[in-house]
Amino acid sequence: MSEERGVLVASEAGLSIRSVRDVTDAIGACFGAEGILFTEEDLAPEFFNLRTGLAGEFLQKFVNYRLRVALVVPHPEAHGERFKELAYEHRTHPLVRFVRSREEGEAWLRAAA
Repeated sequence: MSEERGVLVASEAGLSIRSVRDVTDAIGACFGAEGILFTEEDLAPEFFNLRTGLAGEFLQKFVNYRLRVALVVPHPEAHGERFKELAYEHRTHPLVRFVRSREEGEAWLRAAA
């Protein structure tokens, strides 16, 4: 985590979401940070299949704990129509944003803090 920004980058912190159990570790790592940034590579393929419930559990926990999370997904449409709709619905969400680049995600997390 960068001390000046307070933005936690999941891959740099050794965090990834491969199952619902991993969400708890990510939540714990976030406390005290301005937010956390995940890239597509940090997320299991099941995350993008909304039928699995992994994305829903992930998003709901971050909202429940009022923690900001930016998800870098440059092309949400590549993961299907439903996932594209989910990303679109979160374009103005105060805690969860799907962004197209790491820079965009970090800027939003810093500005939102």
